[in-house]
Amino acid sequence: MNASGKVLVDTSAWIDFFRKIEPCHSIVMQLMADERVCSVGLIVAELMQGAKSENELSVFRDFAHVFPFLPESSKIWQAAGELSFQLRRKGKTLGLSDCYIAVAAREGNAEILTQDRHFEIMKDEAKIRLFSGP
Repeated sequence: MNASGKVLVDTSAWIDFFRKIEPCHSIVMQLMADERVCSVGLIVAELMQGAKSENELSVFRDFAHVFPFLPESSKIWQAAGELSFQLRRKGKTLGLSDCYIAVAAREGNAEILTQDRHFEIMKDEAKIRLFSGP
């Protein structure tokens, strides 16, 4: 595994973190302490969309100043669309946002920390690495 590399914390993991649900809360705390957390714009947008207050919204606005962001481009969106197409042809209908996050992580050489089973379903086709611990 990528013992010291970047970890893209998915929206589902951030939700568990902010709700202090273990073991996710402790894992994210350690990843932040080790400066391994990275993000993409889509995850921040999903978090902002679900914000419960102006204070939460403000926390999510700061993500861009706190965590490095993986490179994003039109090629990643195209690859996400192609991944979604390939998965659908195999009978696996998954959200485009999850496909995008998977491709962004793969292209950015980051593991994904998630509570969302969709990533396990697409792991092989997407050629992604899921974070399984330090």
